[in-house]
Amino acid sequence: MWTSFFANLRDAFSKSDEPPLQLESKPVESDMVIEEEGVFASLWSSVRDVFFPVKLPPLVLESKPIAVLDRMKTKQNPVATGSAVVIYGLIILLIAFLLAKKVQFSAPVRTLQVTELSVPPQAPAKAQAMGGGGGQRGPTPVVKGSPPKFADTQIVPPNKPPLVEPKIKIDPTIEVQQDVKMASNLPQVGVPNSPIIGPYSGGGGTGTGLGSGNGSGLGPGSGGNTGGGPRRIGGGVSAPVLIFSVEPEFSEEARKAKVAGNVLVNLWVDTNGNPSHVHVIRGVGMGLDEKAMEAVRQYKFKPAMENGRPVLVELNVEVNFQIF
Repeated sequence: MWTSFFANLRDAFSKSDEPPLQLESKPVESDMVIEEEGVFASLWSSVRDVFFPVKLPPLVLESKPIAVLDRMKTKQNPVATGSAVVIYGLIILLIAFLLAKKVQFSAPVRTLQVTELSVPPQAPAKAQAMGGGGGQRGPTPVVKGSPPKFADTQIVPPNKPPLVEPKIKIDPTIEVQQDVKMASNLPQVGVPNSPIIGPYSGGGGTGTGLGSGNGSGLGPGSGGNTGGGPRRIGGGVSAPVLIFSVEPEFSEEARKAKVAGNVLVNLWVDTNGNPSHVHVIRGVGMGLDEKAMEAVRQYKFKPAMENGRPVLVELNVEVNFQIF
């Protein structure tokens, strides 16, 4: 380091006389050297090339193509191709099998059907479960005998035999549907199934009928008719008309088990067209019975009519749960 430092100081303060540098190289003659032309010469060359171009010999291509590996080309695996063909074939066969077996893929369709109820003429054993009847004040229950004539409208109520026969005799009636049959040949006014034998008695109820009820009908309950039951459809009683309904839903249990069937629901339709006393009389289980009653309770009817006034009736509603 110190040697180089002192050498630089010596060169800086002591100048050595050296001969001048002489250039001995010469330009080489070559075709690559381009001589610059004058302005007019360059203009004349351009005009000559435009109007009188020089014809050059045809170009001969002496290069040969070289095979290069295509990086974008994909190689198809025969095993994968065969597997795909087999899988697609199995899927097509499975779909064809399901179509041949008529397997349904749509949601279950529910239909509703309203039917009339054929009520037996006799009152059921449990009269308190019904809602019609009649009666009069009397010392005892209704005695054994033949009931008065059944009529839609009562004109003369039943009563004990008069002491003096009237000049114009009108048979007593009670408001009971005329298609109800209670056969009896006893001369006294009463009911044929009564165990009491004695003088006439209206039954201890209130009204103009026979029995312990209230009204112009026969038996316990109120509002007319017999046995405490609602009017039966037929004769002078028209059927109620369904004006609003809801579609019942499948229960989750029935949907999983694919259970279908008809649920027969019994109900009363009151004078306002509202359902009551809804219960199942023939069910299928799996939660469909409850779903059917839940839907029927939301129905709305135009009430049944008798002699121009709405009346209470009983009917059946059949709810169909069917998977198509």
